[in-house]
Amino acid sequence: MQIDVHGQHIEITDALRTYSQDKMTRLERHFEHPLELRMQLSIDKPNHRAEGHLKVAGREYHADASAETMYAAIDLLTDKLDRVLVKHKEKMVDHHRGENPARDGTFG
Repeated sequence: MQIDVHGQHIEITDALRTYSQDKMTRLERHFEHPLELRMQLSIDKPNHRAEGHLKVAGREYHADASAETMYAAIDLLTDKLDRVLVKHKEKMVDHHRGENPARDGTFG
């Protein structure tokens, strides 16, 4: 998984970078192929904001979260991106395979 962490008017410390990369590795469990994630961390007083742009199999998803601390915002962003990936994975599964007469050859 390729993770880019950027800051908008904020310096990204090693602790923030390590924490965000450790949390986002949780997203790898959904797909075997590599994912690309670009995170942008910023401060909207009084809240901290984390945005994520995720590229999966030719599609791009966006999620953002804000909280009182940057670590809480990163946690919320991870949860939102995780839900987006689960929803994307469910859409990829064909739930009607075999039940359609056109597919099983009985149509006609």
